[in-house]
Amino acid sequence: MARPRLRVIPLGGIGEVGKNMMTAEYRGDMVMIDAGAKFPEEEMRGIDLIIPDISYILQPDNLRRFRAILLTHGHEDHIGSLPYILPQMERIAPVPLYGTPLALAFARSRLSEANLAHLADFMPIEAGRVYRVGSHMDVEFIPVTHSIPAAMAVSIDTPVGRMLHTGDFKFDPTPPLGPPTDEKRLRELGDEGVLALFSDAVRVERPGRTPSEATVTATLDRVIGGAKGRVILTSFASNILRLDQAIKVGAAHGRKVAVVGRSMEQSVQVAIDLGYITPPPGVLQPVEQVTKLPKNQILILTTGSQGEASAALARMASGDHPKLRITEGDTVVLSATPVPGNEESVSQTIDSLFRRGANVIYSAIEPSIHVSGHAGRDELRQMIELLRPKFVVPIHGEYRHLHLYRELAIDAGVPAESITIPESGTPISFSRTDMRKEPSAPYGAVLVDALGNDRYRNVVLRHRDQLATAQVVIATVVVNLERGELIAGPELTGKGFDDEDSRLLIEGAERELRGYLERQLRKGGMSYGYLVRKVKDIIARYIYQKSKLRPMILPVVTEL
Repeated sequence: MARPRLRVIPLGGIGEVGKNMMTAEYRGDMVMIDAGAKFPEEEMRGIDLIIPDISYILQPDNLRRFRAILLTHGHEDHIGSLPYILPQMERIAPVPLYGTPLALAFARSRLSEANLAHLADFMPIEAGRVYRVGSHMDVEFIPVTHSIPAAMAVSIDTPVGRMLHTGDFKFDPTPPLGPPTDEKRLRELGDEGVLALFSDAVRVERPGRTPSEATVTATLDRVIGGAKGRVILTSFASNILRLDQAIKVGAAHGRKVAVVGRSMEQSVQVAIDLGYITPPPGVLQPVEQVTKLPKNQILILTTGSQGEASAALARMASGDHPKLRITEGDTVVLSATPVPGNEESVSQTIDSLFRRGANVIYSAIEPSIHVSGHAGRDELRQMIELLRPKFVVPIHGEYRHLHLYRELAIDAGVPAESITIPESGTPISFSRTDMRKEPSAPYGAVLVDALGNDRYRNVVLRHRDQLATAQVVIATVVVNLERGELIAGPELTGKGFDDEDSRLLIEGAERELRGYLERQLRKGGMSYGYLVRKVKDIIARYIYQKSKLRPMILPVVTEL
């Protein structure tokens, strides 16, 4: 009889940034490490979110031995798919969900918004404590520094040996919130023996070390202190380090702070409840109150750092936010760098802000307005030297990052044959003495298509292998955004709409869209990404209201 092996299957986060998910299996036990989502890229404008396909986990034999989900931290690319995958696992609900109180609070917030919190059994962890999960896995969480407090590496000890998943990490000796990376415990694990290291690789192109988060505070102080009018700052909603820094700097310069955007409002409240953000009394106020103050006393924290078309910043820049608009004299601070794939969306947002007369501060002109939460080359090497693993697998990065990490690991003394470049869906199995790849398991991407801004309730999950038979509406529009002109279209073409009623439905949606475009373009100031999003939303809402159908909407917007 073959001896049992530790089997690890990446289901996302390989060859891409985002959508992080991995399973680890030994005998009758299976766990998932992270359950992330990612933003759609430029060519997928009709989609709201992308999540991993969990068909492999849902196979009856696998679902029976599924034991828990282990969260490294609370960022969307590590927890964002929970509201979409847990309903698929309802047969074994509540699913144990292990993580720090902060990570679990973020997860609970999203699940509660979708009325799905009952599908999870929230299991808060303590660093340094060992948790027996199933019959064969001892799990320990080790603190690491990232751009969110309470980030953790995950150690899973099995009879074959220990695997360590670093999560997102860097070595920051002066983190503003939370403890630094626990180098002492990592060295102890290396002394005890690490069979396989699965390491974050996304910043391997950067030499040296990633700067400390503390460097951002001085830059924020200079930028906010020097602004004459309103300051509008955007960052990732879950980057509570940055939000805490901004609130404190704003208060020091006599500004009141309003938080705008549903996900950021939720994040700030969670961070306040857990004591990670402690705003000075009276500084945080509702946006309705803050907007009545003189402009040099206003700081707005908002969503939209990645150019998301539905985020509050995009709506402000397009003149479509009910309470705020970008006007001349505003200072807009983008305290984030674009996730790979979002560069064009972010650039379009910056252009739109400049057109509105704003002074825009972003990393290309003010590098220290944001620092990464990921390790540079020297820190990646330091992790290898602390753990001294027998086998090494780079994860969380595009393919060039994975290959460059392999070269780094060889330079750090790891034999080339002990390093493997993973592939999504391809199991990597380990004995005490060898590592090998096995035949591929089912994997892929699932496209989350939400109706309007209802990101959880009125949602269709579109599997790529089903798209060939799905109803599709292609909307073609040609515009001049600078002049506010509709040059051609809109023209709607339907696939799977073959009868007379369907033809009339498409014609009605086309008229609805044309009316909106003619009205809105005359107002001017609409960003490209926001226009694409509105094209999709108007068509989808009209068709759903008239027929209850949910076709896939593909906007094709050309700007001349």
